[in-house]
Amino acid sequence: MVARLIAVCLAVSALPALAFDHAHAAWDALLKRHVVVLHEGRASQLRYTGLAKERAALQAYLASLSGVSRAEFDAWTKNERKAFLINAYNAFTAEKILTRYPDIRSIWDFGRIFGNPFKDPFFALLGQRMTLDGIEHDTLRRPGAYDDARIHYAVNCASVGCPMLREEAYVAARLEAQLDEQERRFLSDRTRNRFRDGRLEVSKIFDWFKEDFAPREQYFARRAQLLGYAGATVPVSFLDYDWSLNDSPSSSPR
Repeated sequence: MVARLIAVCLAVSALPALAFDHAHAAWDALLKRHVVVLHEGRASQLRYTGLAKERAALQAYLASLSGVSRAEFDAWTKNERKAFLINAYNAFTAEKILTRYPDIRSIWDFGRIFGNPFKDPFFALLGQRMTLDGIEHDTLRRPGAYDDARIHYAVNCASVGCPMLREEAYVAARLEAQLDEQERRFLSDRTRNRFRDGRLEVSKIFDWFKEDFAPREQYFARRAQLLGYAGATVPVSFLDYDWSLNDSPSSSPR
């Protein structure tokens, strides 16, 4: 199945370019139907059962992403490129999960060394085989490319501990507002970021990617109200990351 998807994506990328839909309407429709928003808008789950029933629509959207050439991509605005990459990461991650769903409990079920889902070149993008790490670390986080820590609140690794999968597609015209809202949602989620007993307890994201938030103490202080503390210098610790699948039990067959 994976090999066939790559072959289809590479074949599509070789076809004459059609005008790309920067509204990402196909992905937007799937998200609006299958994302379940929780905790007053601060978290979400995905109805993988429902998405699986519309997998053909998802794969058609993925093929449209793979059909974009590097030259076409490079001619877009910065926000068009950024929205494209974030949506691609999230949509290809969902497709990866569906290759094993419902017999999967975590994205790491694919393997941490062999089969590592983030390093597996299971799709084509911008004329080459690509990995999820290739989108996030080699493209979105590449120094000088976008320099925007908010991307960490937008890309979703299909896990409970990850910032929520947004219930709509990212689009260039509203990207700044969307990313700002994702930041507010994540920082104000007390299951993942909180002030307790004189200590700021935050997501491991701030440990793994500390350079993206540097200077980290100042980053937290500027967002103290969202994090629920006064903004003074306080000890910081990192919470365990929950890699459980972000599956909605309302539609899961398990």
